[in-house]
Amino acid sequence: MNYGLYLSASGMQTSMYRMDVAANNLANLQTIGYKPDSAAVRQRDTAKVEDRLSSLPSNQLLEALGGGVLIAPNRVSTTQGSIETTPNPFDLAITGDGFFVVRDRNTGTAEDFKLTRDGRLTLNAKGQLVQASSGLPVLDTSDSPIVLNPAQPARIDTDGTIRQGPGGGAIIARIQIASIADNTQLRKAGQNLLSAPGEILARRTPSTAQLQQSAVERSAVDPIKATLDVSKAESGVSRAARMIQMHDEVMQRTISTFGRVG
Repeated sequence: MNYGLYLSASGMQTSMYRMDVAANNLANLQTIGYKPDSAAVRQRDTAKVEDRLSSLPSNQLLEALGGGVLIAPNRVSTTQGSIETTPNPFDLAITGDGFFVVRDRNTGTAEDFKLTRDGRLTLNAKGQLVQASSGLPVLDTSDSPIVLNPAQPARIDTDGTIRQGPGGGAIIARIQIASIADNTQLRKAGQNLLSAPGEILARRTPSTAQLQQSAVERSAVDPIKATLDVSKAESGVSRAARMIQMHDEVMQRTISTFGRVG
């Protein structure tokens, strides 16, 4: 295989991946609670190292070129988005490092839980406090769904304590705002939810972040940066395409030359 052609194709694939990630960030510029992705790549080892073929003769030129690049899992940014007030008392914005916790299945394992910064909440037909976009129940500090009286207004304190009733109101529940030890383990799970390995979710801890009632956190996407990222990725695709074309032309000339000699 033409090694230069392989490396150029690898570079094009990586640039297209970067462009897709940046374009997806731009598409979610208005998505409440959205956290932008950062494209991640890793260097591929040379074939000799990757395949553990130590007995092969060394080719220092090829080994110096490396093995190209490979796509790695996206990194999710946890940058704080701006806060926007709303008239909805069940809209909640988190200020600081932390996530709402929802449950999307009931297998009894830590993988049942998902995290989100999308604080657009509502009550379902059972009176459960749920995430509006997914319908999944928002959990309290004991990992249980929160049930409220739809006929009574709710006051939600900055620490997540929910009160309903006359006077100061009785404490009904406290919304769980959790932190995890390693935010680099976060992965997108659809419906504006985030997942993480079970062992990370099992060790989540109470967050010191604060809630703001009747407010939402806007998308944390920086439109200027995302636009520049798309532009740079497009340039990378174009350069890689020119390199592929160049290698193809060299191979054609080589074949033509050797064909005439033969």
